[in-house]
Amino acid sequence: MTQAETKVVTAHVPVQLAEKVDKLAARLERSRGWIVKQALSAWIEQEEERSRLTLEALAEVDSGHVIDHQAVQAWAESLSTDKPLSVPGL
Repeated sequence: MTQAETKVVTAHVPVQLAEKVDKLAARLERSRGWIVKQALSAWIEQEEERSRLTLEALAEVDSGHVIDHQAVQAWAESLSTDKPLSVPGL
C-alpha cells in the first residue's frame, strides 16, 4: 500500500480544546493527529456541502423558483393550529 503524501499544518488552539483532543485521543487509543485530521475532514466536507447547497439555491432563485414569504409565514403559523395549511409550493 502506497502512503499518501502529507503536509504538516500548525494551528494554535485554546488550551481547553487541546485538552479535549488529548482526552479523546486517549479514550479512542488514537493519535492527536488522527483526531485532528478526522475533525478537519468532517468540517471541510460540511463546508463544501454548504457551499454546494448555497449555489444550488441561488440558481433556483435566479431561475425564478421561489416561494412568497407571506405564504411561508402563513404556513408556519398554521402549524400550531388544528388545520395546518399545505406546504407552500408543493
